[in-house]
Amino acid sequence: HSGSSSSRHPNQVTPKKSGLKNGQMKSKDDECFGDDIDEILDTDFDFEGNLALFDKAAVFEEIETYERRSGTRSRGTPNEKPARYRHDENILESEPIVYRRIVVPQNANKEFCTDSGLVVPSVSYELHKKLLSVAEKHGLTLERRLEMTGVCASQMALSLLGGPNRLNPKNVHQRPTVALLCGPHVKGAQGISCGRHLSNHDVHVILFLPNFVKMLESITNELNLFSKTQGQQVSSVKDLPDTPVDLVINCLDCHENAFLRDQPWYKAVVDWANQNRAPVLSIDPPINEMEQGIDAKWSLALGLPLPLGERAGRVYLCDIGIPQKVFQEVGINYHSPFGCKFVIPLHST
Repeated sequence: HSGSSSSRHPNQVTPKKSGLKNGQMKSKDDECFGDDIDEILDTDFDFEGNLALFDKAAVFEEIETYERRSGTRSRGTPNEKPARYRHDENILESEPIVYRRIVVPQNANKEFCTDSGLVVPSVSYELHKKLLSVAEKHGLTLERRLEMTGVCASQMALSLLGGPNRLNPKNVHQRPTVALLCGPHVKGAQGISCGRHLSNHDVHVILFLPNFVKMLESITNELNLFSKTQGQQVSSVKDLPDTPVDLVINCLDCHENAFLRDQPWYKAVVDWANQNRAPVLSIDPPINEMEQGIDAKWSLALGLPLPLGERAGRVYLCDIGIPQKVFQEVGINYHSPFGCKFVIPLHST
């Protein structure tokens, strides 16, 4: 699907306004209706602008300096000795912020950092699963988690669709269209929850979910609520739009049922997504990159990120309401990286 990648990973350097799209001149329709999502910036919650402001080099330099001074090199570089000071050196310089405020029990094989330079380590799938089940044991039920994920993911999607510029009660004629691709598992249920919230906010949602004889209870419950919205549900790829939609939300993959990828419906939906020129947001994507059929432009991780790679696009993290002591119980030393937000961008270190 070489054609699709260029629209999903736009080259940051090329000016946005040039009439060229994927190397051809824009058609008249495209000029009139095809507003580039990245161009419509949402002042309230501006993902792309926020990334542009982030000075990666400066932040890492600061982390380096801090770690050299305090001797807190991350594990994995044991040969660096802690800094030694001469008797006439002032060691009480104004310390920068303590950047490692989240420590995971096993060595993180990938680390991210927030805009302010706080290091957010990734966790293994096993540890993530354990974290969620301990949270469940304490009353953060699957149902509550689905709702929280749905709210955060839909807020992110609304801002990617253009925020207040595009979604305005007075402007009902140009409702954005979102294709939501869900598999028959909990990740799919998260997507359906997101779809209900989008539909409640006047987005035209087309939900794809394959027909399965026995559905998970969480899927049935979410579908029941979704069916009370204006959203449209389809179970055949033929019923997905053949013109580009504004955004594709991908919830097809889950960790456990890898066999789903061999199903004809799965392959057909992946082909459809790769032919549709819309950018892709993946909610809670799994790590096994090889099998994922669809490249994302953005991915939303839940609670703490898995070690997501290139194909996940730009990674964002969403707060799903897990209390600090639950993190502690599974051996994670945790301070919230979210500040005043529920969804924050992460940068690969």
